[in-house]
Amino acid sequence: MLKLNSELRAASRTTLSGNWMMAALATLVYLLIAGGVSSIPVAGSVLAIIVAYPLAYGFAILFLDLFREGKPIDIGKLFDGFKDFGRVWGTLILVAVYTILWTCLLIIPGIVKSYSYALTPFILKDEPELRYNAAIEKSMRMMNGYKMKLFLLDLSFIGWMILSILTLGIGLLFLQPYMNTARAAFYEDLKAELSDRCVSEEENNN
Repeated sequence: MLKLNSELRAASRTTLSGNWMMAALATLVYLLIAGGVSSIPVAGSVLAIIVAYPLAYGFAILFLDLFREGKPIDIGKLFDGFKDFGRVWGTLILVAVYTILWTCLLIIPGIVKSYSYALTPFILKDEPELRYNAAIEKSMRMMNGYKMKLFLLDLSFIGWMILSILTLGIGLLFLQPYMNTARAAFYEDLKAELSDRCVSEEENNN
């Protein structure tokens, strides 16, 4: 049985305990690089497209590794996506394109699809043999029936979002690590649940 969202948030806080300042620093580095690249005259838009997706991958994986290992944050992991650039960039640009296309039809389908694709960075990390549509389709299968749960997990951070606005964005340095770690906890919990279910079905078939 999947954990309650309150339990996922509690697990995230435990993971981040003693790591909040480094997590905020990693977030600051991430935002500065992403914003700095996009602000470059003329070439900024192109560079942003090239850099944004591997960097977003690294930002997600940094907190997945933190949740799993509990070791001090290594900001260098932000750049892990560049070590496997073609696979990571190619897959995540497809995610962006598919999401935009669905959003062009209607806003709600675009949001729903974005949650279908939400686990793609984690799958790229755990299954290096998967790429492009294969990784995206794996995320869609895993999220079948669980999109609302992840949406409600994200929605439960509304108080932090308001605080981030009131602090002129400073709160984002702590909100993003909290949300990313919670998503990592969600992924780990869902993966375990689906694995247990698969084992149970195999035993019933034998």
